[in-house]
Amino acid sequence: MKFFRWQRGLRLVVAAAFCLAGSIASAQSNPAYMTFGVAKGLLYKPDNGPAPHVGVLVMHRTADFLRHPACTELSKRGFMVLCMNSRYENNEVAVSFETLPLDVKAGVQALRGQPGITKVLLFGHSGGGPLMSLYQAIAETGPSYCQGPQKLVQCSSDQLVNLPPADGIIFADAHPGNAILVLRALNPSVANEDNPPATAPLAGLDPYNPRNGFNPNGPSHYSDTFRKAYFAAQSARMNKLIDSALDKVRRMKEGTYPYPDNDVMVIPRGGPQGSGPGASAYLWITDPTVPEILQTTKPRKLVRNDGTIDDSGIVKSVAVADPGNGKRNMAFDTGTKLLSVRSFLSANAIRSRDSLLDIDYCSSNNSTVCAVQSISAPTLFTAMGAYYFIGDNERMYQLSKSRDKEFYVIEGATHFFTPCATCEPRKGAYSNSLRNLFDTIANWINQRF
Repeated sequence: MKFFRWQRGLRLVVAAAFCLAGSIASAQSNPAYMTFGVAKGLLYKPDNGPAPHVGVLVMHRTADFLRHPACTELSKRGFMVLCMNSRYENNEVAVSFETLPLDVKAGVQALRGQPGITKVLLFGHSGGGPLMSLYQAIAETGPSYCQGPQKLVQCSSDQLVNLPPADGIIFADAHPGNAILVLRALNPSVANEDNPPATAPLAGLDPYNPRNGFNPNGPSHYSDTFRKAYFAAQSARMNKLIDSALDKVRRMKEGTYPYPDNDVMVIPRGGPQGSGPGASAYLWITDPTVPEILQTTKPRKLVRNDGTIDDSGIVKSVAVADPGNGKRNMAFDTGTKLLSVRSFLSANAIRSRDSLLDIDYCSSNNSTVCAVQSISAPTLFTAMGAYYFIGDNERMYQLSKSRDKEFYVIEGATHFFTPCATCEPRKGAYSNSLRNLFDTIANWINQRF
């Protein structure tokens, strides 16, 4: 399976999905451009049929979502859709995650102000998941959700008080949190944080060393002993990065740091910008057998390619190994994170003892896993069957506070909802993945709202 760097990959694959829609794209030919201070959006309305009474807000932390597939797929199915770009569009270095609920608030208010709209739902795809869930958790419980000694960064009580809650939330292959993905993306064999790394990788933790189970020509297989050491070492590296960043912020406040406000933060072998997998040191990219990530723990609802639902067994990802990932992780352009100290702490850092499951999920405000535990609104979880978030979405589903919640896996779908051609047992086996996802979402909405 070929992987792309997050920002470039999203544009390419979203554009492909948009073109696949054919008549869909022409049907919504005149979305209305809207501005929300430092954010912007396109408002999509169905051209035919009854006037919609349900509005859906689509947004991501940094990615361009103005022409996300949900914009046309959901409006085609009779819903009003506002697709927005946040104030930090394509600018990971500047992200202050705790300010982004203000952009979501503007979108919710804009939809509620549209004639005929009685219900507003949030749509969280990928990094939109932690954003939308943060908003809804604060809206339901107040700013205290994103404050306290456990949090690496505190939110503002004054700015985030009285957020209007949405009526429901939809997660479309939402990830567990950018901070969690960055934790799991770190290559723990880096001996120091010099840029470039001044010493050779720690051999016993190098995921691209054949002695540790790496196969440069096909699927790798790492032993349980290596995996345990690897996940613990990822946590150790992240915790050291956090301690260093917090110490710099402390010295900035004291006036003893060279800069009074912020500083650049370079993380070699830390994965690409954003949260995409392209050059991340996820073990499951090279070894697609890690059960905690790649499969459910119980029988779950699998939406088959023909649209039927199979709930008879454990659901496993059909993603295939990508042995070329090692070279990308070692390169600067594809394997180095460029952040600021403050953007790291706000959206890319989380405490843990083991990167797989022993994570302090609520130490970061960028954590879908934490937020769903404070959300009571009806919630839909969907995971793509040819990607890496099946285990995490099941975990979020299990922890969700909502009494009205459902979880589906879409057979053969990539993270961008399109069919995984390289995963197919036969040509066309997953050809309906995009349609099946949005049919599932539309059915869920229509049954409740």
